Amino acid sequence: MRSDNVTKGVERAPNRSLFYALGYTREELERPLIGVVCSQNEIVPGHMNLDKIAEAVKAGIRLAGGTPVEFPAIAVCDGIAMGHIGMKYSLVTRELIADSTEAMALAHQFDGLVMIPNCDKNVPGLLMAAARLNLPTIFCSGGPMLSGRLRDGRRSCLSHMFEAVGAYKAGKLDEAGVEDYEINACPTCGSCSGMYTANSMNCLTEGIGMALRGNGTIPAVMSARLRLAKHTGMQIMELVKRDIRPRDILTEAAFHNAETLDMALGCSTNSMLHLPAIAHECGIELSFDMANEISRKTPNLCHLAPAGDTYIEDLDRAGGVYAVMKELTKKGLLDTSLLTVTGRTVAENLEGVENLDHAIIRPIEDPYSPYGGIAVLKGSLAPEGCVVKQSAVDEAMMSHTGPARVFDCEEDAIAAIYAGRIVAGDVVVIRYEGPKGGPGMREMLNPTSAICGMGLGESVALITDGRFSGATRGAAIGHVSPEAASGGPLAFVETGDIIAYSVERRTLDVVGIQGQKLPPQEIAKVLAQRAEKGVVPRPPRKGLYKRYTSHALSAMEGAGYDD
Repeated sequence: MRSDNVTKGVERAPNRSLFYALGYTREELERPLIGVVCSQNEIVPGHMNLDKIAEAVKAGIRLAGGTPVEFPAIAVCDGIAMGHIGMKYSLVTRELIADSTEAMALAHQFDGLVMIPNCDKNVPGLLMAAARLNLPTIFCSGGPMLSGRLRDGRRSCLSHMFEAVGAYKAGKLDEAGVEDYEINACPTCGSCSGMYTANSMNCLTEGIGMALRGNGTIPAVMSARLRLAKHTGMQIMELVKRDIRPRDILTEAAFHNAETLDMALGCSTNSMLHLPAIAHECGIELSFDMANEISRKTPNLCHLAPAGDTYIEDLDRAGGVYAVMKELTKKGLLDTSLLTVTGRTVAENLEGVENLDHAIIRPIEDPYSPYGGIAVLKGSLAPEGCVVKQSAVDEAMMSHTGPARVFDCEEDAIAAIYAGRIVAGDVVVIRYEGPKGGPGMREMLNPTSAICGMGLGESVALITDGRFSGATRGAAIGHVSPEAASGGPLAFVETGDIIAYSVERRTLDVVGIQGQKLPPQEIAKVLAQRAEKGVVPRPPRKGLYKRYTSHALSAMEGAGYDD
């Protein structure tokens, strides 16, 4: 066993003495040592219950003959970090989580790992660590939050809470109405109740084969979540025994399965940031052309919040991730021969699975749309690409041409929206919010929620080199690459220029200058002239800011660190 390096032989007597100082017995040190990576803390609602999940995981490990050793991982609550400098730190923590987990796992020579994440960057960060370390590893999330219930009986969630602020600013909601959302939108522990980033990544972790059934959907408050945790603890011992490792599971075909599931579920656009970063740790480079190909042939089967008015708890009752995957197999859209952490193949896992509610999971013969939830656009404004959650875009905004309203930061854009300076037909551009420019690629949930709350969600588009929360809905196009700070075309667009996009054609272009439509070559000349002035200088940075700015890859490469 790997742990023999710290527990066996007279040379390791000093190492053992420190284990004894921790209260471990000789009998425990003769068993496989399993690292339990728990991201419990008191600042993230999705993580406040993870101590209970960890105890259940450890019970399962002991039942199966292992010795659990718990250590922490950090986690940021994106909702609390939203709308201020804190969001600049959110994405960066993904790399910190991966790096610190690598350090702890190798420093202490664990034989296997159980990862206990729940929220946005914690899940992909630990998946990156699992791929990098390639030790037997399995995941068990903390589970989703239940949906809220307003005083009038309507169900609610965090995205409604953000939009309520916009409605208040527009005079459509009073303070008592805002308080109703404030008190009731997020009623329990767990990752926020819609198909936002956290739940997207937990569902995809299950779908890609790194977690047991129910990982993505069993509500945090259900005892079934504790039973899942115990079974996860037991299963890691089987993975150690059989030496099944993450890269045996995380193959290129498995990532394509995850992308297919992503399109069917209507996951967060952040999945298009995280999946490439995880794949990169496996030595696999995902093609966004392939992502578009997958999207074009994968029907969208679910309209969970923010795309619709159903929630993860509803998906769980309908059969969960496995039921969605079962529908996809009816048209041969998944590779079912692949190995998973169950020790069985995808096909074996799906035996006997049924779709229990066709209102929640549409049959593949009757989808919400014949194409997937996410699309990658390219064009003169995004030569390397950009991303939109097309399943959450109003039909009227699937294509649009309008005048640019350009802002160099999120705060200026929000002020303009709340001041009523954005009108129907406008294309709001928020730049210098990319991985290097922000830095940290902030989520633009506040401006998109403000647009929707002000009643402009069906008439105004927002384009940014930043990213979006999974709670974002509307014509929100993010990850524009190259970003403005790297000299991408977005840096040289001015207010009054005409921008056009088509989700169906997968295009995003500048089609006019100062209100006048021009041929592409003329537009290119104007943008080149503007580029001679250079980009807006970014302020000096220190510490984590500086390190991330110096090494961050583009959004279309996963926004991780370069090699």
